[in-house]
Amino acid sequence: MTNVHLVVMGVAGCGKSAVARELHDRLGWPMAEGDDFHSPANIAKMSAGEPLVDADRWPWLDAIADWTAAQDAAGSSTIVTCSALRRSYRDRLRATPGRTVFLHLVGSAELLTERIGARTGHFMPASLLTSQLDTFEPLQADEDWFAVNIEPPVAAIAAAAIAELGRLSRD
Repeated sequence: MTNVHLVVMGVAGCGKSAVARELHDRLGWPMAEGDDFHSPANIAKMSAGEPLVDADRWPWLDAIADWTAAQDAAGSSTIVTCSALRRSYRDRLRATPGRTVFLHLVGSAELLTERIGARTGHFMPASLLTSQLDTFEPLQADEDWFAVNIEPPVAAIAAAAIAELGRLSRD
């Protein structure tokens, strides 16, 4: 059986971490927080309100892909959070062994702004949300993905995601 590597993706404030933790609790798959793979330089740049450029992102994406590949080699499906805003970033992540599926968390700019403003202890300022929304390239038919709205509670989002994973496994 092929391992599934679920990338919980979307812009800042969409709830990637909370949804990933809930999915980890329900599925028992190893989970990684994509932000933990950022270099100190990337974190400093974002903390200063400066968007990352591709040269900043490639080592970060490679580190996430390396973690996923190692988990796959150990026989595990995985959950990882990553904004995965551009097609080229998603292609980099799905080049690993196993089946990479993207769970795109979607919500209005107003709700995202509200959530970013309410959180504490995170390096990503609300000022970068517009940059992320502008950077986002919609997922395409040849990518393995599904979207879930972020308005319901986290438990409902996770339940919807698990239902979609079940549907995809039958396809």
